Amino acid sequence: MAPRCFIVRHGETEWSLNGRHTGSTDLPLTANGEKRIKATGKALVGNDRLIVPKNLVHVYVSPRHRAQRTLELLEIGCRERLPWNEARNAEEHEPIRTEARVEVTEAIREWDYGDYEGLTSKQIREMRAEKGEGPWNIWEDGCPGGESPEDVMKRLDALVLDIREKYQRQCFENPDSPKGDVLVVAHGHILRAFAMRWIGKPLTETSFILEAGSVGTLSYEHHNIDEPAIILGGQFVVE
Repeated sequence: MAPRCFIVRHGETEWSLNGRHTGSTDLPLTANGEKRIKATGKALVGNDRLIVPKNLVHVYVSPRHRAQRTLELLEIGCRERLPWNEARNAEEHEPIRTEARVEVTEAIREWDYGDYEGLTSKQIREMRAEKGEGPWNIWEDGCPGGESPEDVMKRLDALVLDIREKYQRQCFENPDSPKGDVLVVAHGHILRAFAMRWIGKPLTETSFILEAGSVGTLSYEHHNIDEPAIILGGQFVVE
């Protein structure tokens, strides 16, 4: 099986529930959001599940608390303490299941919405109409006072290259190499953009939806690192 890259959007927050664009604003998960992430972890993380902890070689997580809390609730069982915690959970609470290192990186922080931070799409449309501006498309227009699509592509392309060269190319060049699955825990817009850049497509072609707390899978076709692909339906691992 070709190595995979799992993308996980953080769980529900009050603003994601209300449709407000949440970039730099750091909100906690709702109680319902926490419950759903715990259920996702139980259903999808395990040696006979979609995300196999022992096959993970690296975890990237956004600097935002909502993404970090989501990773905690998935309970993948890292040997090392999570970077934002003073100590690792006791092993009786969370058994060690992976040697993967967790890296907090700005590369997958949410899109900087600038002037649109905290606004709903409806409010943005109304504001633009008052200014005589046309319809808003983040994939083409970016955000005034925030990031452009080119800004976002630059940081995501660097991350995709990092994943392939550090953790996954060896899986294709040496069949005896350890597994090379990677986990990315971040946010809605940035992960949708990441999926497009994974397969080398412009952001203007983005038509994916990634709901709060959901999981997507990226990999390669024909066991070829030069043929990146999106897996539409992930299968569980059975050894």
